[in-house]
Amino acid sequence: MTRHDRPFDGHVLVLDGGTGSELRRRGAELSDRCWSAEANRSHLDLLIEIHLDYIRAGADIITANTFATSRFVLASAGLDAHFDEINRSSIDAVRQASKSTDRDLRVAASLSCLPPAFDADAYPPPDAEYRAYSELVACFVDNDVDLILLEMMQDTEHSALACRAVSMSGLPFWIGVSCRTHSRDGRLVTFDNPRQSFVDVLDAVLPFNPEGVAIMHSPVDAIGPAIEELGRHWAGAVGAYGEIPYAQDPTAADDKGIAPDEYAAAAKKWLAQGAVLLGGCCGTMPAHIAALKALVDG
Repeated sequence: MTRHDRPFDGHVLVLDGGTGSELRRRGAELSDRCWSAEANRSHLDLLIEIHLDYIRAGADIITANTFATSRFVLASAGLDAHFDEINRSSIDAVRQASKSTDRDLRVAASLSCLPPAFDADAYPPPDAEYRAYSELVACFVDNDVDLILLEMMQDTEHSALACRAVSMSGLPFWIGVSCRTHSRDGRLVTFDNPRQSFVDVLDAVLPFNPEGVAIMHSPVDAIGPAIEELGRHWAGAVGAYGEIPYAQDPTAADDKGIAPDEYAAAAKKWLAQGAVLLGGCCGTMPAHIAALKALVDG
């Protein structure tokens, strides 16, 4: 059995935490066009340091900083000529950090449907969008990642294009769906669009037969209900890695965050619901991952 063939076999694995938010917290300026992608060139040492801290915290899976590195997103920031460099260096950064341990770590690559410059009206035509996802997937295959994480799937059209491209890769992949509860009636809707039903997104992405489905980049209080709803549509592996409040200005005091022990207490309930993958998204730090590792080990 090759590394790529290994299934999740019921053992709970710990994923790393936020990367973009952690880069910002440590002083890197993020782009309003391509989020954290440029850090793969401008702050590579800092990125490696963040990966190292998540490894030391006990993460089993370390995710390359490729959330915002599709060609059309990079083009919106004038960086499309650096597509290969930006993506290769992000994966190399994980591998370099992984040399610090003898543990059997998995190298994951993130793929999102982030629109160019965060403008949902600026996507390329569907054929071009699909080719861009396929190009990024081919880069992941060429660089021998172990796992692809589709992240922030929260619509039916763009998410389906991304899932189709990833499903053709031959690599294991997880689909990460982002949601929240509607402020008026408590329905599960997608994270950024209260008019888009969580269930409709599930219906669009589950036919691509992922290795697992995670509720990710979602408020902590929405994850339990989302796992419960997911169970009505999906009988496979389930994971959770939530988003927690954090300071947009790294110099400002943030009194709205969720402490690591509080986050682990919430994750204990996700474990009871059957989660086999636990981690963190924006706002979570190595201390949150260490708390998850202690929970899983305990």
